[in-house]
Amino acid sequence: MAHWDDMLDCEGLLCPLPVLRARKRLMALASGTVLCVRATDAMALIDLPHFCAEAGHAYLGSEVEGTVTLHLIRRG
Repeated sequence: MAHWDDMLDCEGLLCPLPVLRARKRLMALASGTVLCVRATDAMALIDLPHFCAEAGHAYLGSEVEGTVTLHLIRRG
């Protein structure tokens, strides 16, 4: 898995909260910064890439660690 600069814990949160919290955190980061979003909601695997495509960020992929999925997003 690639390196990230900041992490956002969204474990236990259901759609759309992981996307909303990721959006808020990304707004505070510099362009090119990589954010790791820790989510347990399976819908995040669909919602986060879609959000990135719409908002101009790069969805770098995901990796499963037990019950948590790590989603990497590079701020556009």
